[in-house]
Amino acid sequence: MTQEQNTCIILFAKFPAKGMAKTRLQPALGIDGAAKMAKQLLLHSVEQALATGFSVELCVSPPPNTPCWQTLNLPESLTWSAQADGDLGERMYTASTQALAKFKKVLLIGSDCPSLTAAVIQDAAQQLDNLNSVMIPAFDGGYVLLGFRQINAHLFTNMTWSVSDVAAVTKQRIKDLNWSLASLQPLPDIDEPEDLQYLPAGWLDGYELKDY
Repeated sequence: MTQEQNTCIILFAKFPAKGMAKTRLQPALGIDGAAKMAKQLLLHSVEQALATGFSVELCVSPPPNTPCWQTLNLPESLTWSAQADGDLGERMYTASTQALAKFKKVLLIGSDCPSLTAAVIQDAAQQLDNLNSVMIPAFDGGYVLLGFRQINAHLFTNMTWSVSDVAAVTKQRIKDLNWSLASLQPLPDIDEPEDLQYLPAGWLDGYELKDY
């Protein structure tokens, strides 16, 4: 089995609905602009994930059969799944457990980090040739990628999400499990107006930036 065949990227995504997507960017981009940015980030993340050559599962809310997803015209090579019930940790644990039944390596990503390119993801996957786990921390204290060759609920349960110590707590839990870890260079998520400075060149073309 080749590296491509034994690796699965699970991309967690919510539909970029107007008024509900990237709401923290609304002070800078407005309601329409925030939704447009959410869509742009999602499409870019899908493109980069597929460019790795790995299997890509789009784990979504609302479920894949919801008509809104048809409007994005996403590539047919994607595998789709519905996010499980529960908090983010339970959803990631469920999806990871199912994927590890078919793949040797699983990489969890979101759609908030345009710096998470195909090359960066491939490098992370390569770390799993020799180590149990790999993480790319986010500037805000979370992580933009978490990968592993085995699963343990300790990584995901009783965790407070969307706070500044998620990566640190996860690293400690990996240590508790006596797993080896590659912690790669941190990257920025695009969540707040202050994060817009980290967008690739040209991404804000056509947006009307507001004072905030």
